[in-house]
Amino acid sequence: MDYDTILQGKYPAKRHARRVVDYIRSKVPNASGVLYVESRMTKMLEDNDEAEPFRQRRYFYYLTGCPLADSYMIHDFDTEKSTLFIPPVDPESVIWSGLPVSAEEAKQKWDVDEVKYTTDVNATLAHLGSEKPNSTIFAIPNQISEQVTFLEFDHKNYSVLKEAIENCRVVKDEFEIAMIGKANNISGKGHRAVLERVKTAKNEQELEAVFLGHCVASGARNQAYHSIVASGRAAATLHYVHNNAPMSGKLNLLLDAGCEWDCYAADITRVFPIGGKFTTESRAIYDIVLKMQLDCIAALKEGVLWDDVHLLAHKIAIDGLLALGILKGDKDEILASRTSVAFFPHGLGHYLGMDTHDTGGNANYADTDPMFRYLRVRGRLPAGSVITVEPGVYFCSFIIEPFLKDPKHSKFIDAAVLEKYWDVGGVRIEDNIVITKDGSENLTNAIKDPAEIERILAEN
Repeated sequence: MDYDTILQGKYPAKRHARRVVDYIRSKVPNASGVLYVESRMTKMLEDNDEAEPFRQRRYFYYLTGCPLADSYMIHDFDTEKSTLFIPPVDPESVIWSGLPVSAEEAKQKWDVDEVKYTTDVNATLAHLGSEKPNSTIFAIPNQISEQVTFLEFDHKNYSVLKEAIENCRVVKDEFEIAMIGKANNISGKGHRAVLERVKTAKNEQELEAVFLGHCVASGARNQAYHSIVASGRAAATLHYVHNNAPMSGKLNLLLDAGCEWDCYAADITRVFPIGGKFTTESRAIYDIVLKMQLDCIAALKEGVLWDDVHLLAHKIAIDGLLALGILKGDKDEILASRTSVAFFPHGLGHYLGMDTHDTGGNANYADTDPMFRYLRVRGRLPAGSVITVEPGVYFCSFIIEPFLKDPKHSKFIDAAVLEKYWDVGGVRIEDNIVITKDGSENLTNAIKDPAEIERILAEN
């Protein structure tokens, strides 16, 4: 896919609005009226005269493609007209921040029919409400500014719009996939830059700086999430946050990092041997995880039950750990006992889009089955959805030791063999996958072949 050519067009906001209206009408037959959404508002830092770092509200962006703060949007069901309201010129702020986007410029930039200033929003709402008897305004609770009024509308629905947008966001169009692909392209090169520095870096934060510097230099100033730069045993902590430990004497570095491109996320994880070559134990675990990932990706297509793919990952992990002698006994009994959860405690992946853990996954964190409790996506995958495939095998003493003390599980774990693997820390390999009718497309080009990783390290 030629991401840059596709992204020369406009973000397809009106197409998204039509999809949302269709969804609402599937829940509220013959629904008529308007959609109303707001951007995030500027908020000042406490005890400071600067604004907090701005992150656009995703519901607003989905229906506008507009990154501006302090803005509003109305979409008319019947005329399919979208009106964007942007802040007017504030002479007091121009000296500090320069001229803002004008209404004429906004009309050219974003996929809307009309652009007005925010001073017109209440008058426009009143006009629409009065000219459409018995109409409904659809809005999201707690995302309506105090000065905005819906007095002229006979009906107000605050229950369905958020649900509609979240469900519509699951299936991406070509433009959205191009945005995720662009974020992947930049992030993959950032992973390569870290790989080339991993042998000489003294501290995890040096490598975080390498990744961040590459992203900013490539035009991606915002990160999809805080990077995980975990060396040695710290890689067994799933969401490690410190990123400041020395790396001397440690086996591997786990890098989980991805940038945003215009609000759309990449989410990539790779593991590199700090010394230049994987140890026997590290390579054995890496090969298991890579097989888990490749086999799970091969199983993907429209309509596949994600729960089954997650189960497949566990079966491959059990086979691999049995072959190494870390697990022992009958593989079916190990699966039934859920002992593999000690080494692979998280879900196989999650939807990806404007949020790293994107909407519509229907997770069930109350599930009593520990193998599925943290699975962020449940059910069948539609074509056009983007999902991460990120299996892992971890040696986290906090998680594994209770299993070693429980006779139900300890009979399946060889503690003496396990002792050789603690320093491996954890291995996770994560790619971003588009589901298609007959298979999938991998948007992630970061290097994961272990021989290629070692070759690049040898050259650097």
